[in-house]
Amino acid sequence: MFTEIFDQTPFAAGSEIIRSKKKEDVEKALHQATRGLSLDFQDYLSLVSPSASSYLEPMAFLSKKIKKERFGNTIQLFMPLYLSNECRSSCLYCGFSYENKIPRKTLTEDEIRKEAAVLQSKGIRHLVILTGEDYSKTNLDYILRAISILRESFDSLAIEIYPLDTDDYKTVIASGVEALIVYQETYDREVYTENHYRGIKKNMSYRLEAPDRGGKAGFRRIGLGALLGLSDPLGELYKLGEHAKYLILKYWKTSFQISLPRMRPAAGDFQKIVPVNDRDFVRYLFALRISFPDIGLVLSTRESKTLRDHLATLGITSMSVESKTEPGGYSNSGALKQFEIEDDRSVSEIVFSLKKSGLDPVFKDFDRALLRTKECF
Repeated sequence: MFTEIFDQTPFAAGSEIIRSKKKEDVEKALHQATRGLSLDFQDYLSLVSPSASSYLEPMAFLSKKIKKERFGNTIQLFMPLYLSNECRSSCLYCGFSYENKIPRKTLTEDEIRKEAAVLQSKGIRHLVILTGEDYSKTNLDYILRAISILRESFDSLAIEIYPLDTDDYKTVIASGVEALIVYQETYDREVYTENHYRGIKKNMSYRLEAPDRGGKAGFRRIGLGALLGLSDPLGELYKLGEHAKYLILKYWKTSFQISLPRMRPAAGDFQKIVPVNDRDFVRYLFALRISFPDIGLVLSTRESKTLRDHLATLGITSMSVESKTEPGGYSNSGALKQFEIEDDRSVSEIVFSLKKSGLDPVFKDFDRALLRTKECF
């Protein structure tokens, strides 16, 4: 398990290692990448470092080049579907946190079908299923019923729910889900404890080991991420890169993707936000693309229209579109949002913008029939 090596380099030490990188370290990493050679972990840290801030132009060039070589001009589009905002965990930064006195809602089967019909009408075929962390209101049986309904309309289903045991993940895969998304929120143990003080999510190690259990269960794709804004972003990028490197080597049959969501306004008026400006944000994304050329990079509607349009051409492989962060949001349930989005354009508007930039927005790039055929051999 990743937890066996996680504390070998403390979070703060990881931050300091990145800060110690010099311009010559950055130039070495860029020289390696320009020659088409693989980068090691220290090269990755150099590109993340503040010393790389004056090299954004060559990093952008390399990021764009690598993305086109590995993924072509495609941008895979998906939408999130929130099944419930009920939660028994206390996460101070989250609008769904147990302490927030908000109207709670869990979709019925008829409401799930209604939401699915709206998304299907928009052409979406890749769906991420989300819930709060309430095992009683959205237990595994409820999740499996929802999956059964949604399989009728969508070619690819991913889950972003509370962590499960390996056997339960196997059950979810057998029901038709191909991807697992587990964002660690923060890799800083001290900050994690400070911000998660009730419920299942309080157990950091159990969450940290969820991608391991997903890899053992056999998910086709696993998504990682850190919520930028809770702790030192350099420490987050150190640990996220360490986590990705470990998983890629151990679960080589699984493909991986990374997202770097930034904090957005939400119920609860959370104030302890560590700001991450756009210049640093794009440097982190370029460093990930150059250092991990085969991973998917996901950009959410948390980001602005302008930034998303630019980054779509510079290394991003997947984007959420027209997101609603509340259960029943697509059919106007009136429930509370988990957080506010920034890019509120329609699917058609985003598709138009991507095509204008010479990109190929993809609504479907996965078919369960092909997966079953592969398994026969």
